[in-house]
Parts: sequence; structure tokens; C-alpha cells
Amino acid sequence: MIEFISQPWPWYVAGPILALIMFLLLYTGKNFGVSANLRTMCSIGGAGRWSDFFNFNWQAQSWNLVFVLGAIIGGYISHKYLLEQSAVELAPAVVQDLKAMGFDKAGEEFYPSRIFSWDTLFSWQGVLVLIGGGFMIGFGARYAGGCTSGHAISGLSDLQWPSLLAVVGFFIGGLFMTYVVLPLIFSA
Repeated sequence: MIEFISQPWPWYVAGPILALIMFLLLYTGKNFGVSANLRTMCSIGGAGRWSDFFNFNWQAQSWNLVFVLGAIIGGYISHKYLLEQSAVELAPAVVQDLKAMGFDKAGEEFYPSRIFSWDTLFSWQGVLVLIGGGFMIGFGARYAGGCTSGHAISGLSDLQWPSLLAVVGFFIGGLFMTYVVLPLIFSA
């Protein structure tokens, strides 16, 4: 049983489940998205006293907070009990490119210690990625009117043109980060 669970679900299982959930959300008039939870948490904390943006009925969004809590708990369970600790299979060209950026154990470790370590966290690269990346993600999610999950899953299934534009922008930003910004940061 654990062996089945630790493998990715095939598209013909995960796809219909996702479609069913999206249908239920659309039917009940709810939108899926994770970044809206920050607004909800700020509203719970009383930020509505300082800004009208946070002054809304957050109880109507409590179902989304339960989703995020479930994602955190599910992520912990899958990492702690279901994740295989074997190396990730990477194409030789990717390994070569990563080694040129200083990732010496590319393909040998599941999480690259060059990014996911305490030493990196307190280096200028780690601070730049966390603060700069966090700002860009937060600003981008608010500017686009939602995050990648909200636009790519909920917005596209609702056939919203702005969501298609946002998703295209997310992909362009991801490619730019992968091929321009990360090599600049980690090649130094």
C-alpha cells in the first residue's frame, strides 16, 4: 500500500479528481487560490483597522484556510513517511549546467544543499532569493489578482482570459528566473 502511495498518481486518477473539485468549487461559487489566505490571515489578525483591503468577512474564506492547513499537514506526512530518499534522475546536460553553477552533487541528492541549507540561507544568495523572490511572488500575486494555483487551476477552468494571460506571464517569469537570474546568482 505504501509503495502505491509513494508513486505519483497517474493522470487518469488525479485529473478527474481535480476536475471534480473544480466543478464543485465553481458550482458553489468559490474560487480556489492559496495567496488569498494571506489576506484572510491578516484580516483575522486585525489588519482591517489599518487598511480597508483587509476589512472583509474572513469567515466566508475559512474553507480555504482548512485547505492550506491540509496542504501543510499532507506535505509533512508525504515528506516524512512517503518520500523516497533516492537521487533524482536528471539529464546529463542538466547535471553539467548545474555543476557549472556550483551544484557539485547535482542528481545525487534529493534537495540541493547549495539552495536548501542553513549556510545558504544566511549567505547573500540566500537572502537575495528569499527576500527578492518573496517580494516578487507577493507583489506578482497581488498585481495579477491571484497566485499560480488560483489562475492556473481555478481561473483557467472557469475560462477566464485574464487567468490565461497571468499563467503565460508566470511561465515566462519562471523561464527568465531559471535561465537568467539563477545562473547570475549562483555562478558568482
